[in-house]
Amino acid sequence: MKKILVTGSAGQLGSELQELAPLYTNRFTFLFTDRAVFPLDDAAKMQAFFAIHQPDYCINCAAYTAVDKAEADPETALQINGWAVGVLAALCQEYGTRLIHISTDYVFDGTSAVALEEDALVNPVNEYGRSKLKGEELALKECASSIIIRTSWVYSSYGNNFVKTMMRLMQQRTEINVVNDQIGAPTYAADLASAIVQIIDQLETGKNSSHQAGIYHYCNEGRISWYDFALAIRDKIGSTCAVLPIPSSSYPTPAKRPAFSLMATDKIQRAFKVPIFPWKESLDSCLLKLQHFLT
Repeated sequence: MKKILVTGSAGQLGSELQELAPLYTNRFTFLFTDRAVFPLDDAAKMQAFFAIHQPDYCINCAAYTAVDKAEADPETALQINGWAVGVLAALCQEYGTRLIHISTDYVFDGTSAVALEEDALVNPVNEYGRSKLKGEELALKECASSIIIRTSWVYSSYGNNFVKTMMRLMQQRTEINVVNDQIGAPTYAADLASAIVQIIDQLETGKNSSHQAGIYHYCNEGRISWYDFALAIRDKIGSTCAVLPIPSSSYPTPAKRPAFSLMATDKIQRAFKVPIFPWKESLDSCLLKLQHFLT
């Protein structure tokens, strides 16, 4: 069976892939790794892992995701999100491994007014975005077959994320403030995990052998603000907490966020026929798994 290496397996997307893996035991062998087994800051250990296991695919979920901390520690962010991706991509090229690298909407500066296509101008406004952009550049440079999937506002029943934070705060407080001038679309990590495995399945069966490497966008369908997202969470869990809209200027953070990062998903739908679910539908699916938060 073909081997799929998954880095960053303890994160949101990695955890969703672990949940999905048993459905594909007759087709793929998944190699789930964390930083102890596959450290992105240790090229020798990465090389040794590839030499032993020689994976057919690599889904790189590992990343430095502390957006605000990256402002004070850009070197570490760049090492993990940038230079290490180049090393990983070079290994994939050497061993004939197909790299699927996860990137972010933070490569954009937020000045667009229309959904961003894959070839839209990139211009990160924070260190995290700059480090992720470097990773994209090196992935494409070092591995000719790389597929990069940019995603946005990721949440899951696993890990720490906006949905779980809102649920917790709405239980603890009678009123919360949420920014209403950052526009984008959320991504349920379970949907993205399913899409990635579907893409690999198609590549493996040859159904889409003509599809080129390159950059694709994936997020759930819709256009909302964080405030809209919070309102939907409140209404769906039946909370009485008041959600108040505020501008980003009233909630300063070390790292600037793009004001508009809604991404167009037409390309990935055309190429791989993966479904794009409405964000409210996917939120419902996640909340069903998070019912224990409400007890």
